[in-house]
Amino acid sequence: MHKPEFKAKVALTTIKGEMTMADMVEKLDVQPGQITQWKKQLLFSTGAAFDKVDKVADDHRQEVLELRARIGQLTMENDFLERGLERIHGLRGKRW
Repeated sequence: MHKPEFKAKVALTTIKGEMTMADMVEKLDVQPGQITQWKKQLLFSTGAAFDKVDKVADDHRQEVLELRARIGQLTMENDFLERGLERIHGLRGKRW
């Protein structure tokens, strides 16, 4: 059983045309059908790599929006409590 990294290297080597199929079979001890299959798998799955990046970016945007909303809420609460201290203790209450 070959590791995914090895399969990816073989597939990329095939796509780049760095070695002939015969050279790869001889040097890497892999059957031509297997090399072709790995190449097809790589080409088929490349779009998924970009989908994951887009999903991560969307997740980060959503998290930023939620954090900004939380900051706004905390700012309002802080201002409310500060005004309450001023009413109770006058301006002296602000120093606390």
